[in-house]
Amino acid sequence: MAAWGCSHRLLLLRLLFRLPPPLASSSLSLSCPPADIWGSAEEEPTFPAGCLECLWMASSSPDAPCSCDCFVSVPPASAIPAVIFAKNSDRPRDEVQEVVFIPAGTHTPGSRLQCTYIEVEQVWKTHAVILSRPSWLWGAEMGANELGVCIGNEAVWTKEPVGEGEALLGMDLLRLALERSSTAQAAVHVIAGLLDRYGQGGSCREDPEPFCYHNTFLLADRTEAWVLETAGRLWAAQRIQGGARNISNQLSIGTDISAEHPELRSHAKAQGWWSGQGVFDFAEVFSLTQQPVRMEAAKARFRAGCEMLQRQQGSITAEVMMDILRNKESGICMDSGGFRTTASMVSVLPQDPTKPCVHFLTATPDPSRSVFKPFIFEVGVSQPPQVLSPTFGAQDPVRILPRFQTQVDRRHSLYRGHQAALGLMDEQEQAQLRQEQQSLEQEGLEALRGLLTGEQTPAPQELGSLFQAFVEREHQVYA
Repeated sequence: MAAWGCSHRLLLLRLLFRLPPPLASSSLSLSCPPADIWGSAEEEPTFPAGCLECLWMASSSPDAPCSCDCFVSVPPASAIPAVIFAKNSDRPRDEVQEVVFIPAGTHTPGSRLQCTYIEVEQVWKTHAVILSRPSWLWGAEMGANELGVCIGNEAVWTKEPVGEGEALLGMDLLRLALERSSTAQAAVHVIAGLLDRYGQGGSCREDPEPFCYHNTFLLADRTEAWVLETAGRLWAAQRIQGGARNISNQLSIGTDISAEHPELRSHAKAQGWWSGQGVFDFAEVFSLTQQPVRMEAAKARFRAGCEMLQRQQGSITAEVMMDILRNKESGICMDSGGFRTTASMVSVLPQDPTKPCVHFLTATPDPSRSVFKPFIFEVGVSQPPQVLSPTFGAQDPVRILPRFQTQVDRRHSLYRGHQAALGLMDEQEQAQLRQEQQSLEQEGLEALRGLLTGEQTPAPQELGSLFQAFVEREHQVYA
């Protein structure tokens, strides 16, 4: 502690971080951790060198994008024979999230690919993807590919230092894995390989003050799901072949580790975090003794999400997941201080490969006041311009060094219409608008039910244009 310098900084850190230790769950089940596992609040705060500034920002900045929630239901937890994935993306409240369709492609061997900050080696073939992403960066907060793989990521801090050097963002890793993977398990290995080769790092928000973190991921496909949690280049992964699971900005993989970095345990032992004897609990070994202040809310959100999934065990549907994402009381639907839920996604991945995967995306903030619109990978899929943000090329503040010295207007037309309508209406008008939104959303859910039961067999071109049609209709509602 003395190495940090001033005595007043020591005092501030003690005041800021005298909190219960983080959640460490080692179970795939829905049983939520008891309230008395947090341990003593009298332990001295300890932080590895290199991550002090990022921890300081996580605790003090109202705009720090430090909360998200991901959920997955694998039969028999699902009410239907499908894996159901869901995520809320909680980001700085004025950040715009766009929905981007990237078609499949083939690429020149040895070519390079520009991600948010660095270049990586491109692969020869990439899958088509649908992405919900902060419009200033290359990667994505959540998304799916044409083969039914879905991924969402979360911010996390561990004992492994977080540096400010630019590398791959967790959101870059997410997009790269979707473009390069045919299953959730393959996506785990893609991310692990990219971490080993390029590392993770760089500021995760559009601001001159850097804000950095490591990442956890929830990955799903038609048959199973995986949780992948990282600490620098190290990682542990857990396979989920049945039941429900959620993650909320905490390390949650305990002793049930399905795959891991080959040096994970030896590194922990060398650092003095693990004796090398007995059971190895990843969350217990790698979690910070004390978490940043803003991250404490993640414990309550995790427990609330876990309990909601538990209550719906065996009857989880897309509607159930949407209701969870809209839950404000738990903080899962975030609207606090400088950040809020800026976009949401729910995906239904049928186990029957002859049935299409259906991905519902909002492209607007606050799922409780937004429409989940269905997207299906089919013939005729195109990019709806209403959910695509303007681009600024070489003059974009993310491209000019030093970065983020100016601000640009990234609002797409659906975002503008959504925010203007909500801002100008009185309570009665907003209630009427919400009825129109719900009616439109129900049409999408009815289409899903028809596809799953076989009652509806639309032409491929009709399925491919479904998202575009719903975006246009929602845009007309606000106009």
